[in-house]
Amino acid sequence: MVTAADQETRQDVAWAAARQLAHEAAEPTPPVQVPLGRAAGLVLADDLVAATPLPAFDTSAMDGFAVAGPGPWTIAGSARPGRPWEGERLADGQAVEISTGAVVPPGTHAVLPVESATTGDGQVTGPELPGGKHIRRTGEDAPAGTSLAPAGAPVGPALLGLAASCGYDELPVRRRPSVRAIVTGDELARHGLPGPGRVRDALGPLLPPLVADLGGDLAGLAHVPDEPDAALAEAVTAASDADVVVVTGSTSVGVTDGLRRLLAERDARWIVDSVASRPGHPALLARPRGGPYVIGLPGNPFAALTAAHTLLGPLLAGLSGRPLGSLPQAPLLTPIPVPAGRTRIVPVVWDGAGVRALGGDRPAFLNGAALGDALAAVPHGHEPGAAVPLILLRT
Repeated sequence: MVTAADQETRQDVAWAAARQLAHEAAEPTPPVQVPLGRAAGLVLADDLVAATPLPAFDTSAMDGFAVAGPGPWTIAGSARPGRPWEGERLADGQAVEISTGAVVPPGTHAVLPVESATTGDGQVTGPELPGGKHIRRTGEDAPAGTSLAPAGAPVGPALLGLAASCGYDELPVRRRPSVRAIVTGDELARHGLPGPGRVRDALGPLLPPLVADLGGDLAGLAHVPDEPDAALAEAVTAASDADVVVVTGSTSVGVTDGLRRLLAERDARWIVDSVASRPGHPALLARPRGGPYVIGLPGNPFAALTAAHTLLGPLLAGLSGRPLGSLPQAPLLTPIPVPAGRTRIVPVVWDGAGVRALGGDRPAFLNGAALGDALAAVPHGHEPGAAVPLILLRT
């Protein structure tokens, strides 16, 4: 059971520290081998190492003529990609017509570009070239054994092409962490205009793409009423096959907020119990003994969005083996009041080299986030024009 001293240190955690704690608490998913065609969007589990030199052989960087010794040169054949010249070695005064990417014949001094060459009567003439000009040497880009990309690097189109050029058919990756979401609240209407005393559920539509954007695989989403208390407990138990369970609402200390009580009953290890931020203060991260990570997000939509970027994003990065990395920064041009000891999260848009606040950032209102380019984490005492960390929403 967590001690009182430990609990105190996990409450009202500074915003930047909460991100770090969420990332450090993650135990990366086991590595798996997958074909290149299924690796896009995943994360390398091991370094990508050049299995052969790159290039693997001396290759021409230009269309033209591979020449040996001083000119003029007698044309002795041709070399095309995949079809090397059939001779053994160029002698001085010989040339081979060559295409970009073809193997450079042994004995080649340089490659004479076709636009610099004059041909006739089986010969080619052109300017004198320095040795090695327009030749890409074996291992010039990377010798064999070079680490080309570190473990934790995201697998995108360029990395897939790089792996293929090294001869890989499969890559060691970490699977995307599985997430199950539980949306709580008796007041939520899921279709049409809500009736008196009710509000439309915004988090049900928001969570699936948000989880995907943050690097998770949403395995299911359930709606659970506030009463009876057993409903939430049953839903969390049913979601225990996931790596992460996300619960929205039920994270505060009110009569209908049962998540903290449930976690205490399950002997949870608290990682973050509230964040010193506005909005998103009631957010929590814990791990019941023998169970998945549990993240509690506030029920207000904008507060939930900011809390997800604070805790869920870093946790999923850690589970995937991705580094947390440093957030980009830009000058915030707008004056923003921030309570002492808090970080305020506001939607911003680019304005030249800096950013300006959009407004529309009350805890239940998503207007600013819907139109913003980023979320700015504004510290207490910020002066307009000073740089602030940014969580990019659109790139």
